[in-house]
Amino acid sequence: MDYKKIIKSRETRFKILKALSFVPDSVMLPLQYRIYNGNTLHLKNPKRFTEKLQVYKMYYRNPVLPICVDKYRVREFITQLGMPELLNDLYGVYSKAEDIEFDKLPNEFIIKTTDGGGGNNIKICKDKSKLDIPAVIKEVNSWLDVKSVNAGREWAYTGISKSQIIVERLMHDPNSHDGGLTDYKVFCFQGKPEVIIVDWDRYIDHKRNFFDTEWNAMDIQATDSVTSEEQFPKPSNLGELLSVASKLSSQFPFVRVDLYNIEGKIYFGELTFYPWSGYVNFTPDSFDFKLGDMFDVTNLTGGGYFIIIVYRTRVSATPAAAFLERRLAA
Repeated sequence: MDYKKIIKSRETRFKILKALSFVPDSVMLPLQYRIYNGNTLHLKNPKRFTEKLQVYKMYYRNPVLPICVDKYRVREFITQLGMPELLNDLYGVYSKAEDIEFDKLPNEFIIKTTDGGGGNNIKICKDKSKLDIPAVIKEVNSWLDVKSVNAGREWAYTGISKSQIIVERLMHDPNSHDGGLTDYKVFCFQGKPEVIIVDWDRYIDHKRNFFDTEWNAMDIQATDSVTSEEQFPKPSNLGELLSVASKLSSQFPFVRVDLYNIEGKIYFGELTFYPWSGYVNFTPDSFDFKLGDMFDVTNLTGGGYFIIIVYRTRVSATPAAAFLERRLAA
């Protein structure tokens, strides 16, 4: 069922979801799963990857997650892991667009909010002399603090209480035909990369391919896109890319690590804990079960306190653990 065709107004959809915010996750998630995926959600004995993502939403309460999904605070997390070289150049962080010092910015830059996602809340400037600054200020301010509804009941995002604005260097990918960045989305389970999705030419003719970690093409399609017949070439630094993804994901049962790979240099994109919010169908359907076999959620239903204890015990000697301890003590 394509609910967006039934209720075309995004504002109306959000009003309905807000009115239903009192409904517990154990009721709302099965309902949404049925609407989006057309399947019954089995929370007690999940087999599919998409089912296990719903369990992940409900029970995985690692306090680092809200930090990792914040596009500014995640920089501290990555630095604590000893990988600051992955970060793009940051020009500034602001609470409102009027504070942006446009006269001090270079000719090219990118503006985005710390809680944006899905390609939303992004302003690309390629020539500052042509920028309508008052209009940009108005537009960017309209993005702030508008997420009054957590539509997919994604727990990690409930920790972002206030939007911020960040301005970064505009990166260029010479392999892209549309000026966008080729996105390597690495599905990692307990720190082990298993599947890579490559998205490229997003703005002119969006292409997507699925690969295993040996760069063998996988004949997989997801409902939000069609797999391209044009195969993306294997990166020469694939081993390094997978190593980076492994380090960034090592302390989580599952996370999709999004990376950019520009002329042999790897940059951090984001950490995504709930791809598609779990509301996606794969072709063939068996791929949902294949990913599900990799995703161990058996210990998650004990509740958040259990997760915190396991986290502290398992990685207590790592820089990330020290980072978490400081956050928990704050």
